[in-house]
Amino acid sequence: MTGTTPDGIVIDRDFSADLPTVFTAWTAPEHFARWFGGKDVQVPLDSLNFVAEPGRTWTAQMVLPDGNTIDWTGEFVEVVPHTRLVLTITDKPSEEGRARIVVELTPIGGGTHMHFTQETPGFTPEQQVGVLHGWQGFLDELEQIVVG
Repeated sequence: MTGTTPDGIVIDRDFSADLPTVFTAWTAPEHFARWFGGKDVQVPLDSLNFVAEPGRTWTAQMVLPDGNTIDWTGEFVEVVPHTRLVLTITDKPSEEGRARIVVELTPIGGGTHMHFTQETPGFTPEQQVGVLHGWQGFLDELEQIVVG
């Protein structure tokens, strides 16, 4: 299922790459910087503090095509190599609230299935659709990295 739920968004997606490759695209800074934000957004490596270890805070800055920036932060909650990643995220670093993201990876014939969920507390249905659309664009770029 891919869509919105009362609590957030869900994306199910298959990649024609093995578990380690997809997991590395999520957890290695040099890969994350290439796909996070989609094809038209830059995440400079020097703006990225991204060490995928439980309890570690991460930060990133997106540079939009118009030159504006978005600052992101969160925390790695759970990191199970090649299987599961749980982290929090917000584009309002000075505020307390964080949305929880869960990425679960399972092997399938010829690749990897990803089950992705993100909480969207307080979001309108329209905002949820926007978040879903945004992540789908990000994952299009991730797919370019893993199928190489």
